[in-house]
Amino acid sequence: MNQAQVTKLVSKLRINVAAEPRRLRNPKGSEGRLNKLRKTVTGLIKYERIELNYNRGDEARQYAERLISEAITHGDCHKPTMEIADYWLLEKELVHKLFKVLVPRYENCNTAYTRMYKAPRPQYSRNTEKAVLELRGNPYPSLANKQHNNRHLIQNILLDAAKYDYRQAKYAEMADKIGRSEEQEVEKSTKMGDAENNSNDDSPNK
Repeated sequence: MNQAQVTKLVSKLRINVAAEPRRLRNPKGSEGRLNKLRKTVTGLIKYERIELNYNRGDEARQYAERLISEAITHGDCHKPTMEIADYWLLEKELVHKLFKVLVPRYENCNTAYTRMYKAPRPQYSRNTEKAVLELRGNPYPSLANKQHNNRHLIQNILLDAAKYDYRQAKYAEMADKIGRSEEQEVEKSTKMGDAENNSNDDSPNK
């Protein structure tokens, strides 16, 4: 079977997939690794947004994308797809959510079904990179700031206040310089006038 025939059997994922699987350490070996990934996929389908280690989230995302893709392609009447859903979803009521909620949500979707963001790392924690994995269309507030120049953000308010103070200080400095220069000009003209008057007084009468 050539590559073209394989692509007809398995739909292509809409996310980047690493060439090799992640090395998720588990004391129970490969079985424990799969169980952890099943719990992650189950949590993602249930809560629609979860926070976890980056490597684990990136690996589980691939299985979640494949699960939703197969559910959209074959539906709930396809026995192999139902078996896949039954294996990956530990809570069996989520099988109903997969086919009755998520499939209608994503059946006309042209992008990936999930999003993944890098989460801030706590200051005092282990050196582990965190991530937020979520389903598109979840009911939670968006994590991405669509308004990059939102003036109501605290950092923009503080920057505007600092700019205003800086401008006021510069205006005051310029006004002070202008006032001093005018005073110097007046003082200079006064001295010149006094000098002319003195020279006229010292000159002999004609």
